[in-house]
Parts: sequence; C-alpha cells; structure tokens
Amino acid sequence: MIAQLRGTVVEASLDRMVVDVAGVGYEVRTPPSVRARPGEEIAVYTHLVVSDDALTLYGFASVDERDVFLALTGVSRVGPKLALAALGTLGAQRLREAVHGEDVTALTAVPGIGRKGAQRLILELRETLVAAEDDGSPTPSGDGAGGHVHAEVRQALAGLGYAADETQAALAAVPDDDDPEALLRAALQRLGGR
Repeated sequence: MIAQLRGTVVEASLDRMVVDVAGVGYEVRTPPSVRARPGEEIAVYTHLVVSDDALTLYGFASVDERDVFLALTGVSRVGPKLALAALGTLGAQRLREAVHGEDVTALTAVPGIGRKGAQRLILELRETLVAAEDDGSPTPSGDGAGGHVHAEVRQALAGLGYAADETQAALAAVPDDDDPEALLRAALQRLGGR
C-alpha cells in the first residue's frame, strides 16, 4: 500500500492533483482540504483503492482525515467517491460531530446522502468515530492504539464483503488483540460460524 507521498505538485484542481515523486507522477484524488499549487512541495497521506478496472489513490491532509475516510468506506453503500464528498462537504471534525450529535440534517447536506443514508451512517459510525482529543491529537476510536487495529480489521473485513454490522458484532464477540492478523483471524472464525 502507498501510505504517503512527498513530492512536487505538477497539476492541481479542486478534487485531484498530480504529485511528482522521483520522476513518477501520481494522480491523487483529494478533498478540498488538500490545497496545493503547481510547483509546491507537498506531503499527503494516502489510501490506495483497488477495483476491477482501476487503481485509485486518495490523498488527505492528515492521518485523521484518512482514518475518517476509511471509516466511511467501511459503511455499507458508501464508496470512496461518497466518502470523499462527505469529507469535502463537512470535514473530518464536523462529520464526527454530526455522527455523535445524530445530526441527520448536517449529513444530508452531503451530495448523495439522503435521510436513510444519514441514519445508516450514524448507526454504523457511532462507535467508530469519536471526537478528537482536547489536545488536538485525533483518535480513530475510544481505545487508543487498539482502535486503530479494530479500524484496520473492519476495513479488511469490508474488503472481503462483510457488512459493517456483521463486522462490528464479530469484533465485539472476540477478545481484543493488538495484533491485527490475530484479530482478523478470530473475527473471520466468528463470522464463519454464522
């Protein structure tokens, strides 16, 4: 996986940029929070999405923004484009606030999210997204490093086709583990017995 790119911006628009890294130009889809002009040096945190017909690189201004994107794409019927639209419309912190405040109106401001979609986001992300700590350091879930492991395993299970509610139930039923491979194995065993 490509976790970060550092290089020179060759092209930039509202939703994409091309970053030259050691002579290779990477096209990166970005939310509006990633602002850059051609010629600028930039570092973006990235996530690579592999589909049947393309490899698409998504870039973010912070690790927190990338983690929110990953949480969103773990929700059923939310793909990378909709997750990027949500980040572009609300931003990571406002999205957290909307989920925890059960603010359906704020979530429906995102193009492509209706009332039912907003309710599904609230239901599926309520436990995953927590507000950023007062010191400004973001956490993907309330249990610190273990939350990152859970988020990683949820993303892997979503990639295997499991729904977010199945994934959440399986992770709640298995003992916590700091090793993502062991946690994934335990969750898969639990899901295999359904």
